[in-house]
Amino acid sequence: MKPLYLLIAILLVIAGTVLVVHLYSRRTSAVPAVHVENGFEFTVHGPYDKVAPLFGAHGERAWGGEHWNPQFLHPQPAQDVEGEVFTVAHGHTRSTWVNTAFDLQSGHVQYVYVIPDIQAVLIDIHLRHDDPAITEVKVVYERTALTPSSNAHMYELGQKDAASAAEWQTAIERYLGVIKTKP
Repeated sequence: MKPLYLLIAILLVIAGTVLVVHLYSRRTSAVPAVHVENGFEFTVHGPYDKVAPLFGAHGERAWGGEHWNPQFLHPQPAQDVEGEVFTVAHGHTRSTWVNTAFDLQSGHVQYVYVIPDIQAVLIDIHLRHDDPAITEVKVVYERTALTPSSNAHMYELGQKDAASAAEWQTAIERYLGVIKTKP
């Protein structure tokens, strides 16, 4: 009789586990992945012909800091062109980027990148040069979580995106020599 009770107990545990997993998966799949859009604008005190190329992935190496190190897959050697493809390390993950617009004549630069199982991102940049001494910059980030577990992270990144104007302006102007670096 003991083996029968043991078998029933094991079956009940298995059935309970299956039920809990099923209910949990239904609950988490009902939560949609979020999409956030944030942007910022700033003015660079520098002429358009010097500023605009700095928004290419290769050009950004000049001001993007130590963490901006794109590894170009196309073209070789690395250069900023529409259709360039590169990867960027993010801690233990790696994002794959594609430049979908690199038209410096019209002032439009755009990227799409994906970090698998975390997010897909569209970055849309518009540059204007109504005054020959300055360049107006508008950047919009659209982030989509690829799983609901990334939702909170998308909101955090969106807030950081919206607050990035001063950081970008300072870094670019420091590179251009408008802002002197302290010794």
